[in-house]
Amino acid sequence: MRAHRWHAARVLSTLIFMKNRTTFMPMLALLLALAAMAAMTVRHAAAQGPTDPPPPPEEPIYGLPFAEPPGPDTWNVTQWYGNTRFAYLMRRTFYGNGQGLHFGLDLGAPCGTEVIAIGDGIVTKIDAMEHGSGPHNLMIDHPEGYSSFYGHLLEPPRLYIGQEVHRGDVIALTGDPDLTCDSRPHLHLEIRNHWYNYAYNPVEFIDADWDSLALFGPRSSFSRDLDNPRRWVTPYDQPMTDFGGELLNNYLNAWPPDYSR
Repeated sequence: MRAHRWHAARVLSTLIFMKNRTTFMPMLALLLALAAMAAMTVRHAAAQGPTDPPPPPEEPIYGLPFAEPPGPDTWNVTQWYGNTRFAYLMRRTFYGNGQGLHFGLDLGAPCGTEVIAIGDGIVTKIDAMEHGSGPHNLMIDHPEGYSSFYGHLLEPPRLYIGQEVHRGDVIALTGDPDLTCDSRPHLHLEIRNHWYNYAYNPVEFIDADWDSLALFGPRSSFSRDLDNPRRWVTPYDQPMTDFGGELLNNYLNAWPPDYSR
């Protein structure tokens, strides 16, 4: 209900703005515009509930964000989604709003590597810094009820809001969050719901040989709760992120230990 009220308030404020700016607009045209806006809001609310995100797909439905195969000169996994060692150490700072989890998948690649759309969709955000992952980023909504987010891009994507893209289209270039292209150039990839308040494990969504990628993947993997040592320790079994929710990995007995406690 809260999200429905938010959409209703947004429509109402827009209507007031239009009324104040459309003194000479014919009444029929105004009514048609208002009806179209209301219908758009209803469709959006019906497509995605305000609190309950759709479950992950039973089988992967998207492709990798690079056309080139992985390798030492192309790209590789540098940080998994979820309860990674780095996210655990930064659970109260960098990742505090994401329940202590690394809520994306980091793929190391040289600056300027072409990024392709993982699925068909519509561009909804460009350089939306409320989602972080600067210096540039991109959000695409997909018809299946999910959104893909591409962060740490080299330059603003040469797209526009509302543009339709297709799986395999070049949409951006990889960059470096430190702006050097020598420090840690990589693509930060997220899968979210259409309200952007939940993040999923991209491994569940993307068709790839993750077992082989793990062989050449991050040197630092997952943090382990010694009181529940088999939970959240592989790329496949990571929890969904509920942004703003409580920390999931504030362990009393962690391995490797957190010496800053």
